[in-house]
Amino acid sequence: MPIRYQIYKSVGHSSLAVFELAGSHLGTVSDLSWVGPMRGFRDANQVALDSLDKVDLSAEARENQANVLKDNLKFMDACLKNGTYTFTDIQNYAADVKPYLQKNIHWGATVQVEHWMKVLKDWKEMLGPDWDKTYGISNTLYVARQNNVLFSVLAQFFGKDAMNTRLFLFETSSFVTTTDQMMDVLIRTVADRSVGQVFFGNYYLMDYELMGGDARKAIAVEDRKYSMPVFLPPAVPFHSNEWPFRIDPNQGEGAATFEDVK
Repeated sequence: MPIRYQIYKSVGHSSLAVFELAGSHLGTVSDLSWVGPMRGFRDANQVALDSLDKVDLSAEARENQANVLKDNLKFMDACLKNGTYTFTDIQNYAADVKPYLQKNIHWGATVQVEHWMKVLKDWKEMLGPDWDKTYGISNTLYVARQNNVLFSVLAQFFGKDAMNTRLFLFETSSFVTTTDQMMDVLIRTVADRSVGQVFFGNYYLMDYELMGGDARKAIAVEDRKYSMPVFLPPAVPFHSNEWPFRIDPNQGEGAATFEDVK
């Protein structure tokens, strides 16, 4: 990824770090255990601010990074000067820095998409007809599952027919995983399909929880024993080209985009 992407991310996360530092000490503000860590992080923010003229950013983007860091410093300086702070102080700080963070999120997403779209375009051209035999995989934590950026970019080039057939979104326990780990999951998934076909007559059965169908029946029986309503999703085909995350706008409530958040 271009270095400016890393800058947008790291500067944006610096404000979250300020929140974590201050928020985790809200119940013990009076013992001043937060002072040392805050002084250290304040120094790191000052170094970052003083170094901004050395980074390759547009004037607007550089100013936005400066505004984030200045708000961080302003809040921490007030806390250190007063020797205390309140949750209201944290809320006011968050409100001040929010518009600058939103710009960083927009720029970070744009740079990421532009970069990976170009990479995928080049790969597809390089592979030529072999693209139709290529597998695509991305990993995700739960918090990054909805609207997963890398998977969504992959989907633009693989198309709907490849979804859940040659294109996979695997849930993992970390944001970063190794090539070997991803290959292990891919190989197991594809290899098990022949097991499903030979033993049970369905090529895609093993992509999913093998006992899930019978477990649904057992849950319904147990629900009746406990006088509970059956709460299960509808049974769906083992093979589907649906997106592997929530796509029904009629389910749920509340905001679906940053612009919707009030």
